[in-house]
Amino acid sequence: MVLTHTTNHTYAHPFPTVTLAFFLRYYSPQLNPFSSHVLSTDTISSHVDPDTGRLHTVRVHMKKTRLPSAVVKILPSSVTGGGGDKSSYVLETSVVDIKEGWMKTESRNMNYTGVLSVVEEQHYSTTPPDQATTSTPSPNPAAMIRSSAAPSTQKPLFPNTFVTTTFCYQSTLGGKKPERAVAKSTDDAKEPRPQRFGEWISGWGAKRIQQSIESIASNKTDDQMIKSRDGMRIVLERLRSNGVVAVLRELRRREGKSVFDQQ
Repeated sequence: MVLTHTTNHTYAHPFPTVTLAFFLRYYSPQLNPFSSHVLSTDTISSHVDPDTGRLHTVRVHMKKTRLPSAVVKILPSSVTGGGGDKSSYVLETSVVDIKEGWMKTESRNMNYTGVLSVVEEQHYSTTPPDQATTSTPSPNPAAMIRSSAAPSTQKPLFPNTFVTTTFCYQSTLGGKKPERAVAKSTDDAKEPRPQRFGEWISGWGAKRIQQSIESIASNKTDDQMIKSRDGMRIVLERLRSNGVVAVLRELRRREGKSVFDQQ
């Protein structure tokens, strides 16, 4: 079973600014106070496709994670490792087409996948979801005036950016793979824990447990989205108020670096 949760949101900022805020949202708690749970961010790869001009990026975020207390309560500590904060890794892939005005991202957890797999997909666009295949929104007149001096090939700067976010939750706890591991371990008297876990799964019913875990995680989605959007809003407002270079210079100053560091 896969449980999905989809929401739509509009940022009152142009697309280039929103995409920049997306990549900066975990830069530091000073820029985004809602990112204090992010311990580190590493860029695995980043390149521009010479044929399409699209930016492809792969990053890994290490986060301080706490499993939902309701999940911890219904699962044995041999599965969850007990309560409390833990480090987890999230793989993020993104594709940005600045010319066409869209960005697609996907984030998925790399830890606890046996308990719950969470995939977050986002589609950012200058076009509202309900007009994506019918028409193109009219840009702000002021933006048209600002773009009149630009080359005719440049697209107008739309004042809003629309994002559709879909979460997919899937638990495979007690599925075929764990059951095979349990069957294999029953012959080994020195490893009683998997056998106890198998008996516990059989008593509750794998599907019932999976559905409970997926439901618990889905119910927390709205709260997570509020915090995520609040963090983006703060980054966007700082970029609009102070400018990109000023924001980066201030962040670098706090780190004791120059925004224009040279090798």
